Amino acid sequence: MRRLTLTAIIGIAMASTGYAQSTQSPLEPKSGSFFETHPITDGNMPTFFSELKAKMTYPLAYDGGDPAAWRERVLPAAEALMLPSEDTVAFKPEVIDQIDRGAFTAMRVAFNITDESRVAAIVLVPEGEGPFPGVLMLHDHGARFDIGKEKWIRPWYDAARLKSTTQWSEKYFSGLFPGEELAKRGYVVVATDALGWGDRAGNGYEAQQALASNLVNLGSSLAGIMAQEDVRASEFVASLPEVDPERVGVVGFSMGAFRAWQVAALSPVVKATVADCWMATYDGLMVPGNNQLKGQSAWYMSHPGLARVMDYPDVASLAAPKALYFMEGVDDPLFPKASVEHAYAKMHTVWDAYNADDMLKTEFFEGGHIFTEDRQKAAFDWLDGQLK
Repeated sequence: MRRLTLTAIIGIAMASTGYAQSTQSPLEPKSGSFFETHPITDGNMPTFFSELKAKMTYPLAYDGGDPAAWRERVLPAAEALMLPSEDTVAFKPEVIDQIDRGAFTAMRVAFNITDESRVAAIVLVPEGEGPFPGVLMLHDHGARFDIGKEKWIRPWYDAARLKSTTQWSEKYFSGLFPGEELAKRGYVVVATDALGWGDRAGNGYEAQQALASNLVNLGSSLAGIMAQEDVRASEFVASLPEVDPERVGVVGFSMGAFRAWQVAALSPVVKATVADCWMATYDGLMVPGNNQLKGQSAWYMSHPGLARVMDYPDVASLAAPKALYFMEGVDDPLFPKASVEHAYAKMHTVWDAYNADDMLKTEFFEGGHIFTEDRQKAAFDWLDGQLK
């Protein structure tokens, strides 16, 4: 009896939707059907992305009151989502080779960056008496993987990479090598490769998604590995005998800027940070047509679960009241100006709550997604004021 009743109900339902007398497969919608008028996706975005955005209320964002108490409460939750482990292995640095470049000595130095990985960094040590201020240089993505640390500093050990970094310098840095410019100013400079670049290059652009999913299945994440390594790299800079551990800074461009403000929030040794061309809100970036929607490179900046509780500027605000300098190009197609301004305003609210708004500098420059000579001069002059 129950089966007959259920069958009758199904028959009535099919008749009411127009399928009862149709010979067409239910999986093949007719012209004008629900599935034609209500597409499931729009390119790489679900059509209901606006509804999902409405649920992103960021419960761990700063909501007024004592900012130090907010940070003490929120930082452990952010670290749990962003850092896959707490590494304790000794760095055990080893000089591989070196070259005298007049104003500074350039070295390749191998060290244990995490419990699992030993990497080679380029370390520049200026001439003269130390200890010196130290700066960690964090490279961009750029969809170019043969060079990582070499994007900042000319390699002397690989002719092919020297050709690549010269091209990169001319395209983004006004023909300069920013790491070397800082060394000439009297900074110890350290540059490393993120997983997938330079000495650690993998299978290229299309393989990023596989690498990211495999790390998730190994209980980690691509963004988490990068954040963990950058924190450790900042601690490595502070550990060098030539460096004053109270004067450690970070400089990053593009994805490196994301890494820079992220490590400023997570690492206690970082005192001053320059971030060129990476700051906005999820709302402003998750829109049709934005580069973020391509998905591949975004894995390096996507911590599983973090978007449910914090926006990008909320994470950066965990660095307050440290000295941070954000710069952005007014013509940068990757970061819409209105979204950047919204993010800047959110951060200024936190620094202002510390009575330290002068420690947060946010600026727009003419031009696009670049770190040209004028921006480098502004950034390095500002660093001098913070760390010298």
